[in-house]
Formats: sequence, structure tokens, C-alpha cells
Amino acid sequence: MSPSQTPTCDALRAQGHWNPDWDAMASLAPDWTEQFMRMVSFPLNSPALDSRTFELVCIAIDASVTHMFAPGTRRHIRRALDLGVSADEIVAVLQLTATLGLHTMSMAAPLLQQELRERQATANEPA
Repeated sequence: MSPSQTPTCDALRAQGHWNPDWDAMASLAPDWTEQFMRMVSFPLNSPALDSRTFELVCIAIDASVTHMFAPGTRRHIRRALDLGVSADEIVAVLQLTATLGLHTMSMAAPLLQQELRERQATANEPA
């Protein structure tokens, strides 16, 4: 597939939204990559989110415990600051994003407690 057949990918590259890690994917599956990028870039080109909100959401996604993509986080922090987003607003987004890690403990701690109770009950049973 030639570059002219991947207008969404080309636009993302030109706008500085392209992640070089996607190059192999684009080379191996250009049609799929183009369709995927068209889908995920829809909010970027939609009037639903203003630029500041878009950058804050991208910071949250890239900084999340499930993604941890430092280059993207830095890129979106820079863009947010350029758009006039305050450091306090960015910190608030990072603080909210950090709560994703809390779910690990809130889900797993009760399971651990249950397993410990069951083992204790089994240990106390007569042989």
C-alpha cells in the first residue's frame, strides 16, 4: 500500500501524532493499520472535545498503569501546556489516572482475605 493509500496514517505523521513504534504494524498490515487509525483518531477530528480536553484525556491514557507510554505522555503534556492547560490541571488528571492502580488492591485484597480464611478454617479442622 502506498502512502497515498493511507491518508489517516499520513496525517497522523504530519501532525506529530504518529508513534514510531507503529511503523512495523503499518508495514506489515497497512490496510488494517489505516482502518484502526481512522477509528481511534476520530475524536481528534471531532468537535466533541476541545483541544485542551483531548490532550488531558491522552495524558491519562498514556500515563495509565495499563499503558505507561512515556513518550506519548510527554508529547501530550507539552501540547497541553502549549494550549494553556495549567500544571495543576495536568496533576489532577495524573492523580485521577493513578486510581487505576487502586483497583488492583481493591479487587485482590478481598480474595486474599477469603483464601486466608479458608486455609485457616481447613487448618483448624480435626484430622
